[in-house]
Amino acid sequence: MPKGDFAKPDPENTLWILTEVYYPEDISTGYYLTSIAEGLAKERRVKVLTGQPKHMSRGKRAPSREVRNEVEIFRAWGTTFDKNILLFRLINMATIGVSIFWRSLRMFRSGDQVLVVTAPPSLPVTTTAACLISGSDLTLLVQDSYPEILVAVRAARPKSPFVQLVHFLNQWVYKYASKIIVMGRDMKELFERKTAGLAVPVVAIPNWADLDSIAPEPRTDNRLLKELDLLGKFVLLYAGNIGHPTDVETIIRAARSLTDHPEIHFIFIGAGVKKRWLERESASLPNVTVLDYRPWAEQSSFLNACDVGLIALKEGMWGTAMPSRTYNIMAAGKPVLALADEGSELARVIDEESIGWHLPPGDPEALRKAIITAYEARSELREMGIRARSAAVSKYSPAVAIDAYSRALTRNRTQ
Repeated sequence: MPKGDFAKPDPENTLWILTEVYYPEDISTGYYLTSIAEGLAKERRVKVLTGQPKHMSRGKRAPSREVRNEVEIFRAWGTTFDKNILLFRLINMATIGVSIFWRSLRMFRSGDQVLVVTAPPSLPVTTTAACLISGSDLTLLVQDSYPEILVAVRAARPKSPFVQLVHFLNQWVYKYASKIIVMGRDMKELFERKTAGLAVPVVAIPNWADLDSIAPEPRTDNRLLKELDLLGKFVLLYAGNIGHPTDVETIIRAARSLTDHPEIHFIFIGAGVKKRWLERESASLPNVTVLDYRPWAEQSSFLNACDVGLIALKEGMWGTAMPSRTYNIMAAGKPVLALADEGSELARVIDEESIGWHLPPGDPEALRKAIITAYEARSELREMGIRARSAAVSKYSPAVAIDAYSRALTRNRTQ
């Protein structure tokens, strides 16, 4: 195979990380993949193949090649249109997919290890082909499970030809994978069923809390609460992606039913395809504030601007995703109130650590009652927050996660 312009003989096999989102993107996927690469680079040679920023850093031009914190980064060409427009998103996926595939063929070599993120869903397929051609070892990192997530948000029918094609391509990828890394126990159970008979190990490694920049802070000193004149309110905060998998509809319906409780206020911070709907539906609600996305570096401030952190997933999301913001809410020492399927990783963490409440999605009256319960249990929230912070430090820290990745990938190297 012809080698890439910058490919040089390595004294040891390289770990390649393929991800659509990487530094300087500071959305969650970019943060986590950058942290994984830089954490593993302390003990082995790591290279990243990614694209140009197309999310919150869209418009920023990053170098096509650079070294950052011992990680060599290669950025392939691709369009960076607005991802919230479906046609543009598909064009972005196609262009970056083709570009990364050709770079992979030029740069992978026999014996290299490849960790590929399963978003966009076409990336594992092209990467598997590149690994087979080059003789590289493939590990999948599943952040979101396709096509299940598309079915859950009703973007595809369970037995449609498209979904059947995705299942077929997935099975082909799983057949050649040395290992699959997933985000939670529900996802592990799902993938053990999906890979039955293929003898591919499935390992659950949760994401983690950004403990370096997020810590509990006094509510009375919070800049955002002062700015919004909400220091005297009981505040519920939803911060993160406002996309198709999120059940913000139920939160808004519950908020509408709570306008007779002026002491309770909702704050939304984020971006996504449902943001305009959210702004439109909440415009007449005096107990709802909707704010734009705020940078990762400001998380400690805005996560501390609440009494309870809200997380809301659509029904049927069991096994498809685990919202990483859960761990950062915990790092801020806040209880969690979640809309989540029973038995999901999110529900399990809340129950195991006794840090809040979870209830089925789609039931605004049940959510209304849960919010009233949380308000009336204000004296108990501090202890929940202490338990949340303790669990974040002991179980969901960067050190714990990077060590787990190191062990999982080291086993591959010795097989």
